[in-house]
Amino acid sequence: MLSLVVLISGGGSNLRALLETASHGDFPARVVAVGADREAAGLAHAEEFGIPSFTVPVASHPDRDEWGAELLATLNAWQPDLLVLSGLMRLLPPAVVRAYSPRILNTHPAYLPEFPGAHGVRDALAAGAQQTGASVILVDEGVDTGPVLAQERVPILPRDTEATLHERIKPVERRLLAGVIAGIATGTIRPEEHQRA
Repeated sequence: MLSLVVLISGGGSNLRALLETASHGDFPARVVAVGADREAAGLAHAEEFGIPSFTVPVASHPDRDEWGAELLATLNAWQPDLLVLSGLMRLLPPAVVRAYSPRILNTHPAYLPEFPGAHGVRDALAAGAQQTGASVILVDEGVDTGPVLAQERVPILPRDTEATLHERIKPVERRLLAGVIAGIATGTIRPEEHQRA
């Protein structure tokens, strides 16, 4: 049974889906804590599921390294097997990445390496693409540059807006993330084999 700490920045809809999945007895992982980089509405999901939560606000630290040091100390107290970024809207500091690599997962609403960054859905529409996708990656120190563990195409429909397209991508992201976590738990996916030197 893997232990997970999930980090969020916002409403946490993907977090909620993961909490629901992990609440089933046959899922081989449990969320042991949920953390945020600010006061985030999504922390309410953790409370609803009886999961401890914490906040390490970026704004109360003089720089990214100081924030990273406190975040790392807090994460270490939970000793998670996997760190899952679920809408965390900032790059993890290098010290955190080094400490937990290759056991940091992130989902992204695009078929990486296409459309990396904070606006993957918007960028796909702006480019006039006919399809985009969802990806689950191992986090490195870049912006959506880590090794891809799973991904799937999602068609872009003629009347899609950023909101409608994102809503169609989210279920794919959630399914892929659950599959990757289960694969790591059962040993069919080995993150260390995907880690770049």
